[in-house]
Amino acid sequence: MTDATRLPFPDGFMWGGAISANQSEGAFDEDGKGLSIQDTMPRGLVAPPTEGSTPDNLKREAIDLYHRYPEDISLFAEMGFTALRTSIAWSRIFPRGDESEPNEAGLAFYDRLFDEMLAHGIQPVVTLSHYETPLALAREYGGWTNRTLVDFFERYARTVFERYGDRVTTWITFNEINSVLDAPYLSGGIPTPVEQLSRSDLYQAIHHELVASARAVELCHELVPGGQIGCMVLAAPLYPLTPNLADVVETMFETWLNTYFTDVQARGAYPHYLDRHFVEQGISIAQEPGDAELLAANPVDFVSFSYYSSSAITADPDRFEESHGNIISGVKNPYLEESEWGWAIDPQGLRVALNQMWERYELPLFVVENGLGATDVLSTDEDGAPAVHDPYRVDYLRAHIGQVREAIADGVDVMGYLVWGCIDIVSASTAQMSKRYGLIHVDRDDEGAGTLSRTRKDSFFWYRDLLANNRITN
Repeated sequence: MTDATRLPFPDGFMWGGAISANQSEGAFDEDGKGLSIQDTMPRGLVAPPTEGSTPDNLKREAIDLYHRYPEDISLFAEMGFTALRTSIAWSRIFPRGDESEPNEAGLAFYDRLFDEMLAHGIQPVVTLSHYETPLALAREYGGWTNRTLVDFFERYARTVFERYGDRVTTWITFNEINSVLDAPYLSGGIPTPVEQLSRSDLYQAIHHELVASARAVELCHELVPGGQIGCMVLAAPLYPLTPNLADVVETMFETWLNTYFTDVQARGAYPHYLDRHFVEQGISIAQEPGDAELLAANPVDFVSFSYYSSSAITADPDRFEESHGNIISGVKNPYLEESEWGWAIDPQGLRVALNQMWERYELPLFVVENGLGATDVLSTDEDGAPAVHDPYRVDYLRAHIGQVREAIADGVDVMGYLVWGCIDIVSASTAQMSKRYGLIHVDRDDEGAGTLSRTRKDSFFWYRDLLANNRITN
């Protein structure tokens, strides 16, 4: 069989990286920006902060991309990026989230950012909501449990489509929308403690997000000439730990709970298997007249996803050691190595995920997050220049990108591949700088000290060569 990993990638394949506003921009209170849930979350917390808790200073200042974006975009262009995924901070545009008029200074920042990207030949891929719910919408409205947020989100989406639609044509609605099942505050701005949040309220909030996503799809097609808009989910293939049928059935069930988000957004309707789950769990949600028709009429144009690891599932998890991954957890897979943070490293799982989603939806797929969080060491070369030698990251990226190429050879339509954290940013799951994903080192530590200077890592040069050749060569 031909080694598909060495074949060139298709013409027009989108190569680049991905970041988010809350993990990179900083400037949390500049130019009229309001607070988001991220600005008040203590370090590493995905639940609502307790009264009197200390805000995480790292997220408030991040890596200061707000002021340093020309330098960073120049570095991305040097690597050969044709696409950069970032998000718009909702609270820069509508500081509380419920205003009738937007904040012009916030809009002007993204004018400058997107123009700079385009001047370097980099296409913006923009996420509307990346774990950045305005704080007022969480505290005063209950987050996405409140139907009113659908209207607020529609106003926000209309505003940015009208402002940037002449320059930004690739959009994503909600980041990792299925993560709300495990992180309702982070993902849905829901301030109710998890132990007090009813399943009906949680699934009602999910319904509101799905309706808002469909409205955004409708608006994008109306307002953005040639625009395409996709959903974005957290992908983590689930494997039965054993051939025991109880493990197989449990894996099927757990897969359904995550798949239904994409089913609704890509197929336009709630899947049949969710009916039984709602009945058995006593879940009841309210749908307003026209919701079903809106979902059916506005499926997404593509499916995008993050991929970091897979999980093993068993019907008897108490007997096994728990594994940790990107929010979704399972039990340890004895056949896989793990990263420093205990995430299973499974390159072939990316090929599995791509094939599964292609078979299910037959829509273009976009890998918009993939990368390795690791502890990097900043050293100096013989000439005294700063350097970061990260062969472990190169090995990780080579293996995963190779599996993307295998999936393309399988017949999967893949739009592109974006390295997560193409520059060091504040980790979402742990709020650390020491958990580094970037191909560019940023001089800042977990306590916020450092010069913020940028240094190209070895992985920077490897990725640059890959993009220049449009194939894996070494």
